[in-house]
Amino acid sequence: MKSNATTVEAYLAELTPEQRSVIEPVRQTILQHLPEGFVETFAWGMLSYEVPLARFPQTYNQQPLSYAALAAQKKHYSLYLMCVAYDELAVAWLQEQFSQAGKKFDMGKSCLRFRKLEDLPLAVVAEVIQRYSVDEYIGYYQAMRG
Repeated sequence: MKSNATTVEAYLAELTPEQRSVIEPVRQTILQHLPEGFVETFAWGMLSYEVPLARFPQTYNQQPLSYAALAAQKKHYSLYLMCVAYDELAVAWLQEQFSQAGKKFDMGKSCLRFRKLEDLPLAVVAEVIQRYSVDEYIGYYQAMRG
């Protein structure tokens, strides 16, 4: 779903009631477990959870360092987990957690796709979101960039 929104509030307002019934619980899980220092913004056409440039300006694209993002797409929902995207052990753990919860694991490099709220184990999402402090995530990013 292409969004014309420019703020979190505007994005949420343009969602259908069905989309909002999925996005809002995932968003609340993220907000409740997001470590201090990360901020919720609207970027790249989705809800974005990131390290502000004021805290870490040395990114490859001069944009805030993205940690996670959430969006309603045309036929599914996307939860982008950049916080584990390049960590094979973390992705394997995530896949195992989905398996143990009896859920389908459909993830590309960082994009976890799901069709309904019941497809997403929110307790697992909470664990992933609280995985890194801002300082730890900046260190992870710097190590990835080598």
